[in-house]
Amino acid sequence: MMRLPRGAALLLLVCPLLVSAQNLQDLEKRVTEFTLPNGLHFIVLERHEAPVVSFHTYVNAGSVNDPGGRTGLAHMFEHMAFKGTDTIGTKNYAEERKALDAVEQAYDRLEAERNKGFRSDLEAVKKLEAELKATIEKANSFVEPNVYPQIIEENGGVGLNAGTGLDSTNYFYNLPANRIELWFLLESERFLRPVFREFYKERDVVREERRMRIESSPQGRLMEMMLATAFAAHPYRNTPGGWASDIESLRVGDARRFYETYYVPVNLTIGIAGDVDPAQARRLADKYFSRLPAAPPPPRVNTEEPAQSGSKRTTVESPAQPFLMIGYKRPDQLNADDVVFDVISSILSSGRTGMLYKELVRDKKLALGAMAIATFPGGKYPGLFLVYSVPNAGRTVEENEEAIYGILEKLKKEKVDEATLARVKTKIRASLIRQLDSNSGMASQLTHYYVNYGNWRKLFTGIEEINKVTADDVQRVARKYFVEDDRTVAFTVKPKSGEAGK
Repeated sequence: MMRLPRGAALLLLVCPLLVSAQNLQDLEKRVTEFTLPNGLHFIVLERHEAPVVSFHTYVNAGSVNDPGGRTGLAHMFEHMAFKGTDTIGTKNYAEERKALDAVEQAYDRLEAERNKGFRSDLEAVKKLEAELKATIEKANSFVEPNVYPQIIEENGGVGLNAGTGLDSTNYFYNLPANRIELWFLLESERFLRPVFREFYKERDVVREERRMRIESSPQGRLMEMMLATAFAAHPYRNTPGGWASDIESLRVGDARRFYETYYVPVNLTIGIAGDVDPAQARRLADKYFSRLPAAPPPPRVNTEEPAQSGSKRTTVESPAQPFLMIGYKRPDQLNADDVVFDVISSILSSGRTGMLYKELVRDKKLALGAMAIATFPGGKYPGLFLVYSVPNAGRTVEENEEAIYGILEKLKKEKVDEATLARVKTKIRASLIRQLDSNSGMASQLTHYYVNYGNWRKLFTGIEEINKVTADDVQRVARKYFVEDDRTVAFTVKPKSGEAGK
């Protein structure tokens, strides 16, 4: 599950209780931060309105960290994190461990034969495949399925889930306040002693998710092609789900190496919000999470996207509803113009008052819907400012494309009026009020802003940056970035006569 596009999420900069600098000072009295000796950082927010606590573990690694030829690996480990430990989810771990080792040995023999290429013995391959299947079935016979989530649910836990994005992986759920120690135990155990059980069964699940979300979805296939076209080198070109052939070849050793590299304490941040005593949280953190061994920070992503030197276009055949995506290269989230892109996205697509809706949907009836996303697919590295539309019946992708260019040209030539800017900023505040009026929202955003900006206070002080954006800023950024040479266009086309959509 990817994070909300920053056109919807990055602008969440204040919450109902926190609008002014004075209120930020009040919040600071309720927030406690501490870092364990192994490097794991905690942010604890006291909100005693109800006896419930929300927990959010933010892993500063996502699909951009997938090794070459192993896309989908970050997503794969996310699935493994729910499989339990050496004491949770097994009927007999000593025997299960032997069986899991036998699976990997059988797989090694199969791969060794396959790697002979045209010299491989087909009969030997069939025999080894049957042997592998049998060893997997034996290993799976020791599994007590779904024990980890079952324990949480039996203790009143709700909202148990996780999501792998381009830039991060997030784990979260809520528990009654009197079950707080259970969370510390379970969460620390699954990252201290994960067991890679049912790996190949779960690999099939991940492969099926790709089929449903990408291969069977015209919009999914178009998004994948858009990214693969817009980015020549940077791993933003890969969707979090990974490429089919990579998923099908993932091994337990790959997932273990990913875990050992990226699931180290210094790369984890935990947010806790609700009816919690910070002193108790610190004591429990020391008791359970200090067991995680310290390790060096993981390697950085060194690949930089080369400068684009001309517009790009790509198409996907589909008999379904036409779809259009237009992306412009833009800098990362730490760039000074970041907030200006957020304002522009809101000017373009803030509901029925947005320029895209008024011109494409209401007035010209070119589209059923249209929207702008300030940062796509992620913000940690330079990405795209994305505009997309769904052409109306009888209207074409080309008509929508030209109309969108006209709207963007208007931003370049005419300054946005002050009334529009004021309305956009009001909508930003209202959006935050709706989305952060919860413990889970606070735990999520506190960790996100701490990791991405070095200080969770950016969540609130950022509203000042939004308020400083002027019409001149909007015009300047539109002129600088919405240019043909930095543009990528992706759209669906009808299959050729007599051919089905792929």
